[in-house]
Amino acid sequence: MAGKSRFTKLDAFTKTVEDARIRTTSGGIVTIVSLLVVLFLSWGEWRDYRKVVIHPELVVDKGRGERMEIHLNITFPKVPCELLTLDVMDVSGEQQHGVQHGVKKIRLRPQSEGGGEIDAKVLSLHAADESATHLDPSYCGPCYGAPAPYNAKKPGCCSTCEEVREAYAQASWAFGDGATMEQCQREHYTERLAEQRHEGCRIEGGLRVNKVIGNFHIAPGRSFSNGNMHVHDLAQWWSTPVPGGHSFSHIIHSLRFGPQLPDDLIRKLGGNGKNTLWTNHHLNPLDNTKQETNDPNYNFMYFVKIVPTSYLPLGWEKQAAQNKAAWEQDHSVGLGAYGYGSDGSMETHQYSVTSHKRSLTGGDDSKEGHGERLHSRGGIPGVFFSYDISPMKVVNREERAKSFLGFLAGLCAVVGGTLTVAAAVDRGLFEGTVRLKKLRSKDN
Repeated sequence: MAGKSRFTKLDAFTKTVEDARIRTTSGGIVTIVSLLVVLFLSWGEWRDYRKVVIHPELVVDKGRGERMEIHLNITFPKVPCELLTLDVMDVSGEQQHGVQHGVKKIRLRPQSEGGGEIDAKVLSLHAADESATHLDPSYCGPCYGAPAPYNAKKPGCCSTCEEVREAYAQASWAFGDGATMEQCQREHYTERLAEQRHEGCRIEGGLRVNKVIGNFHIAPGRSFSNGNMHVHDLAQWWSTPVPGGHSFSHIIHSLRFGPQLPDDLIRKLGGNGKNTLWTNHHLNPLDNTKQETNDPNYNFMYFVKIVPTSYLPLGWEKQAAQNKAAWEQDHSVGLGAYGYGSDGSMETHQYSVTSHKRSLTGGDDSKEGHGERLHSRGGIPGVFFSYDISPMKVVNREERAKSFLGFLAGLCAVVGGTLTVAAAVDRGLFEGTVRLKKLRSKDN
């Protein structure tokens, strides 16, 4: 017999000789069942290890000098496109009067005719259908006392009706219908405006703005700044021949700040996508909002609280470490591509909103049962969106549900736990069988 090693006394797994082992039918059945249970639970551990979950966390937003995109699609069934102006301004002092990039106006038929589309027009100061190419190249149209607009196609001149309107806006003058101005007579601006009086309009597109507190609004007439005041030329709004006048009834089909989340990511955020409350409507609560009024002296205000949100895919850290530009936003990318990282990450925004509406003639809300609510007089009719940026940021990070070490630990627990329970069950069955045999032998 071989000599004993010094480790023999430390052996916690004592052995029995083959002659002392007893094999039973119940033990074989328990063994097979335990092996099936081990395989099943091991497969579950493997699935958990391979599963990718989204882990949300809240951090302080330390971004500086960032910008964000606003994507909107709003229908105004009782206002013609010719009267609508979109303006953007923020606390940094940046103002964009009559935004003309990334936005288009779609003329709509009157509601009595179904409200179908007539045509679409991308906003541009020097649109092809408004250029004065048919005029003498030496032609220099008058600006009627106003300084020529800085973005005129021909410096110092107002060659088109649109440039005259722009010159008047920059000079903070009311424009009217342009009936006495040569350029507008040539382009039949007054007739075109009268023809569109009964139409509606849909404004859709995107804006890129500073990521600071600001607002954007859609209001009638050309806008301009008069000292510290933001003013709109409302002459054409009030002098409309439409019975009852125009009104700012509107439908917000969609309004989002940043890229739209893809459907597969929505399903991940909501678990497995079944019976989940997490949908794009909850990310964009103003989608499909409808407001009605017949009062032309009415404005609607939406106060939006924006929460920056990041979505980081699995393995984004490695790509970001290899390529620093993978997670830095390029401000030169085209409108609509901003917010997408080359590593698959996405920078977007969620928001919450409260709304308020009031008549510009003042009064209270007695008709709605709230006579204690008093409204001030004055203001500009339109739809106004004021947005504020939260200092906190939500980061949704994709991670493995378990690490590899966690998978090994779980696997060992499954095997060890199952075999331990199986051994206890087998021991119980064996002891029960032995006692039953003893009882039967005594009876005999």
